[in-house]
Amino acid sequence: MHAVYPQGAPFGYNRREWMGHRFFQVGPNGRKATETRLARRRSRFMSWTSLQFLLDRCRDGRKMRVVAVCAQDEDVLFALDRASREGIVEGVLVGSKAKIEGAASALGVNLAPFEIVDAPTEVEASEQAVRLVSSGAADTLMKGMVKTATLLKAVLNKEWGLRSGDLLSHLFMVEIPKLNRVVGHTDGGINLYPDLKTKVGILNNAVDCYHKLGVACPKVAVLGAVEVVNPDMPCTVDAAALVQMNRRGQIKGCLVDGPLALDNAVSLEAAKHKGIVSDVAGCADIFMVPNIEAGNLLGKVMLYMTGGVGAGVILGAQKPVILTSRFDSAETKLYSIALGAVLSQK
Repeated sequence: MHAVYPQGAPFGYNRREWMGHRFFQVGPNGRKATETRLARRRSRFMSWTSLQFLLDRCRDGRKMRVVAVCAQDEDVLFALDRASREGIVEGVLVGSKAKIEGAASALGVNLAPFEIVDAPTEVEASEQAVRLVSSGAADTLMKGMVKTATLLKAVLNKEWGLRSGDLLSHLFMVEIPKLNRVVGHTDGGINLYPDLKTKVGILNNAVDCYHKLGVACPKVAVLGAVEVVNPDMPCTVDAAALVQMNRRGQIKGCLVDGPLALDNAVSLEAAKHKGIVSDVAGCADIFMVPNIEAGNLLGKVMLYMTGGVGAGVILGAQKPVILTSRFDSAETKLYSIALGAVLSQK
């Protein structure tokens, strides 16, 4: 490839051509390769281009029963109604029956296909829902209009909860139109400031999830602000340790590299420009963030500033727990339902 610099190109876009906010690489023969074409060339390294695959996978297997906790959330009802009508899942609605019926009436949702369990408070609804799943009467949980802490307290109950002995962590998969692919990131929802041992658990949960989705060896980028190990930045030290553990077989079933700044995890060109040689740069399946603040911010940027849609679950319990933000769109909640259902399949 050789550089072309058209008049008016923004400073810094070396080795690329700026044309109406689209980038092109120009080869020796003068042929332009668009980002879309370049993405196709690298597609063998990527997992999926769309979250639609989750809906397709749901239709291929047994219909899962999803229990919505405090199901009076309108987006949850709308997403479950759509999933039910498409034949993806069966829904069980746990919460205040009066509020559920009121929300359904406002949305025009027919409640006939759903089982409703009346539980007036968040605590009661969480217990009833978890008991349904732990007893085998349902397959997975979905967070509705309930506090995450209240739901997780029920999930972790020693007598009737869904404890597995593994660490709980959150995985959020986002379909990013600009990148033409799906990227997972963890953990932006459960673990606050994980140490190295906790990060190993978070990474293993995400890798196990990708294995269940059919990715034999997911590529994991351990994110940081810089690409070098700096003793004054503990997350870079942890990243290097995770890479070494992966190389020595302590972390299996994946390819880990880091620390990598976000631009290098996303763009192979950015990595090359910085002289970074990596099998993960530019084609990471999973972004592993250093703490919950970075994960929360990254997840919301990927959703709201790129026009993306997502799917979020809590991993590490006996069954996945579908967890999204209250303000997430019905589409994101639909894909989250599908992800939870797929992971619940045996």
